Amino acid sequence: MNKEVSTLEISVKKWMFATGLSVMAIGAAHAQSSVTLFGLIDEGFNYTNNVGGHPLYALSSGDVQGSRWGMRGSEDLGGGLAAIFKLESGFNVNNGRLGQQGRAFGRQAYVGVSSNDYGTLTLGRQYDSVTDYLASLTANGSWGGGMFSHPYDNDNTDDTFRLNNAVKYASVNYNGFSFGGMYAFSNDTNFALNRAVSAGAQYSNGSLTIAAAYLDILNPNANGSGAVSIGPNGSGDGSWTADRQQIWGGGINYVVGSATFGFVYTRTNLSHPTDTQYAALAPATALGTASMLKFNNYELNLKYQFTPAFFVGGMYTYTEMTYSGSTGGTAKPKYHQFGLMADYNLSKRTDLYAQAAYVQVADAGAVAGSGLEVASNPDTAGPSSTNRQFMARIAIRHKF
Repeated sequence: MNKEVSTLEISVKKWMFATGLSVMAIGAAHAQSSVTLFGLIDEGFNYTNNVGGHPLYALSSGDVQGSRWGMRGSEDLGGGLAAIFKLESGFNVNNGRLGQQGRAFGRQAYVGVSSNDYGTLTLGRQYDSVTDYLASLTANGSWGGGMFSHPYDNDNTDDTFRLNNAVKYASVNYNGFSFGGMYAFSNDTNFALNRAVSAGAQYSNGSLTIAAAYLDILNPNANGSGAVSIGPNGSGDGSWTADRQQIWGGGINYVVGSATFGFVYTRTNLSHPTDTQYAALAPATALGTASMLKFNNYELNLKYQFTPAFFVGGMYTYTEMTYSGSTGGTAKPKYHQFGLMADYNLSKRTDLYAQAAYVQVADAGAVAGSGLEVASNPDTAGPSSTNRQFMARIAIRHKF
């Protein structure tokens, strides 16, 4: 009897030990995984002096940074590998509506694998290489937001659209040098219909940062399943509907003490644009419909950090647009855009800011109307009835 009790005790102890190891293993595995909830709310008051001939006073959400919430997570797979994901939803604070044409996770939605040695591979709805590598050198893509975007955000440096069905690779940092690229599928039997290719690189060493990027989209917004697609409410996800959209550019930032100086050049070509995005550019009858739109954007920007909590930034962009009509004629409006912003941090997560922008168009030629619009946010601005427009904003931003 004692022998049987002793055997039972040993068995119970083995079971408890094994169970304890299993619980410890589960706990360790759990500790190697993480899911983080994050978000940002950007809300303020805007004044625009001329929208179709009238002043506009409005509350506006997400002008410098789009209001959003989301989840990101990772799981350690061992050997320097990790499974990662991100789901990010944009929204409008004023009415609670989803952003990005009503998508549940319209800002980003992807899953992939990250390696400490070889970089990151992700699949889903993601930013292109212009946004990843070049936009951060512009005023609008780093600290200024939509009010400082190039006319109509023609080069997507203000994230007007993301790419669906995208396979994306981003390298690790090689002593300051990083690069990446992506391919976004059409998801259509016509393989080339609404597909996109993008690539970019950036080098940062001390005070100097330089970058270059390229994006090529065939038939953006041509269907609902493609790389740049028609949204759930029927509106286009991208800036334009055209036979082809090409964007390329380069830029440089240089830091001297508390000042950061920047220069960026981008070029956008649109072949046979067919949507209403350029309705304000309505050409004189003599030019006919647009066979080609070209934008050359030259931006100078300066940011001065007076204290860790307070900075002032300014920018000037010169944009030359070429409108090629179906009759063979051309028009070349020239845009001059100025912007100024001041930002003060109340805490690590909350700041107050004020900004203003002014745009004037010259040499409109045969183009009827200025096609002028300071902000890319359709909730707060629209084309001016003259060749100039002014906009100002006071806002609060909170991150969590």
